[in-house]
Amino acid sequence: MSRAGPLVEVEGVSKRFGSLTALDGVSAAFHAGEVSCVLGDNGAGKSTLIKILAGVHAPDEGTYRLDGEPVRFDSPRDALARGIATVYQDLAIVPLMSVWRNFFLGNEPTTGTGPFQRLDVTSAKRTAREEMAKMGIAVRDLDQPMGTMSGGERQSLAIARAVYYGARVLILDEPTAALGVKQAGNVLRHIVMAKRRGLAVILITHNPNHAYPVGDHFIILRRGRTDGDYRKEELPLGELMRSMAGGEDLEVLVEELEREAKETSDELLEETAQEIQEEIEGLRRIAPGEPG
Repeated sequence: MSRAGPLVEVEGVSKRFGSLTALDGVSAAFHAGEVSCVLGDNGAGKSTLIKILAGVHAPDEGTYRLDGEPVRFDSPRDALARGIATVYQDLAIVPLMSVWRNFFLGNEPTTGTGPFQRLDVTSAKRTAREEMAKMGIAVRDLDQPMGTMSGGERQSLAIARAVYYGARVLILDEPTAALGVKQAGNVLRHIVMAKRRGLAVILITHNPNHAYPVGDHFIILRRGRTDGDYRKEELPLGELMRSMAGGEDLEVLVEELEREAKETSDELLEETAQEIQEEIEGLRRIAPGEPG
């Protein structure tokens, strides 16, 4: 049985800011019920791509399709109205507000009419607890300030909030950055939960160790262009890590260091070149399921 067509697709998308080309002819397809990982180093074009998908920027060239139909969003609100939600690194939360208030934040349920309209606290708390529970998030006290929660818990709430408001496409911008191992693991678990609920999850990261366990599809960007587009079964972990480490760039660096070491008789440069070469060989040996 063949899978359905992509929920979201970009074809030949380019974006320029003055003389700077941030994206150059990037194509990618994102399917419902899958985690697509967009990887790349700083300056690879990841942020520009997600801002195009989220409606922040319009592409200068290329086509953006949703459900197979060309679309052009004028703002993030337009994209959100079509089911494309983005959770950025800085998150849209108010640290001094309670957990349940942050869950709704600007869309709080009310009861009563006219001058007697008021916040429906009971309904809001119940809904927040139920929706977070569906994503496997257990909160001890919904009245605790959001600022007292860990970074992983804040990311998890933001994911649950996007799902509750009808997201069909969930874009996550470096959700595990600056998190500890345990917190990162919890966030990755909630990403898998979102995938199982049928969302097309787009995970932006520079960490292959976080991407590989949850990813079904990997897009590697380098200097604004697509450097690779793979299904998981096509891409061993070692090759992904080598691509992320800039394997070819590292090999060129080794050659330059070795040449410089010979010309200057610098033993430190020679040792550095040997260490980098050992790292490259180590990456080549890594395979899925084997310890790195």
